[in-house]
Amino acid sequence: MAEQHKRMLDAIAADAADTARLTGRKTLSAPVMAAMAKVRRDRFVPETEAPYAYVNRPRPIGHGQTISQPFVVALMTDLLDLAPGDRVLEIGTGSGYQAAVLAEIGARVFTIEVVEALARRATEVLKKQGYGTVEVRFGDGYKGWPEQAPFDAVIVTAAPEKIPDALVAQMKPGARMVVPVGRQGDAQALYRCVKRDDGELDCRNVLPVAFVPMVDEKPKDERKRLWP
Repeated sequence: MAEQHKRMLDAIAADAADTARLTGRKTLSAPVMAAMAKVRRDRFVPETEAPYAYVNRPRPIGHGQTISQPFVVALMTDLLDLAPGDRVLEIGTGSGYQAAVLAEIGARVFTIEVVEALARRATEVLKKQGYGTVEVRFGDGYKGWPEQAPFDAVIVTAAPEKIPDALVAQMKPGARMVVPVGRQGDAQALYRCVKRDDGELDCRNVLPVAFVPMVDEKPKDERKRLWP
């Protein structure tokens, strides 16, 4: 799949150039593009989706969820402006692909998934692919992960109707958040926010997007398990 992977990277670069007037980023950083080149996207999708893994489009991963478009994964990662060792909270583990990209560029990743089956599968795949340092929690993403706060960055891979206060509270001053906001079926926008010293967020609308909704109901058997 090496040629397909290369075409995906070319598509990401082309999308970055095409959206530069909105994002302010004509090219994505070398560490981000290196991570996108290193992480095997075909390992993070169901077997039936593997032939399409490197198409620059979202793909279904089961349970009504998707793996995000590669360009969106790369852009959201780039917008975090991470340094090696940064502590990152991810809401919406999904397949584990975004967490792997974050880990590949040296972030310390804590990721939460509300669908137990996806959390378990992501944990297994991340370990097999060499990203065993990523910590996966099955639970309510709206509450964040206060035991591991504060974070240098927060990335949300499903769309809430408004930014959850608990996630803001768990950010360090100067921390960055990248989050899609809006109802499913309505206009959604990707925001990049920076936490000020007074605790408020300065946010910029980066790009129109379409994400699955961020689920706020607890699963009936939620016990906030950690793996391993």
